[in-house]
Amino acid sequence: MAVCSGGGHWVEMQRLLPAFEGSAVDLVFVSTHAAGDAGDAGHPYYQVRNATRRDRLAFAALAVQLASILRKERPEVVVTTGAAPGLVALALSRWLCGSRTVWIDSIAAAERLSMSGRLARWVADAWLTQWQHLARPGGPHYWGAVL
Repeated sequence: MAVCSGGGHWVEMQRLLPAFEGSAVDLVFVSTHAAGDAGDAGHPYYQVRNATRRDRLAFAALAVQLASILRKERPEVVVTTGAAPGLVALALSRWLCGSRTVWIDSIAAAERLSMSGRLARWVADAWLTQWQHLARPGGPHYWGAVL
């Protein structure tokens, strides 16, 4: 399952698609991005609401949406490029499904990890940055840049 917010997070996730090609993976997308071009890739797509740290009600609604999707899809692995929807998806997928989780912090977080990226250390099996100078021995790790 690939989960991300819209905008740059969506663009980065689309850039990761070649990594999934040729595998036996049944890829499912979840994003706040409008569904218009999401179905073009031929994968199931779920649109969820966005949430920010200032809107707790939105977080609750997002968690309910994601829990429903996770119960239906039962992903083995959840990958996210952020932000809040991806972080919530990682936490819930570990708890509800026992999924392995991958956080790839946004390339826009060039000076320091994003807030969600800092929190992801607690729920990500692979906690990654796209900037080599932000990598640390205990994580986040640098495996390369998406863009």
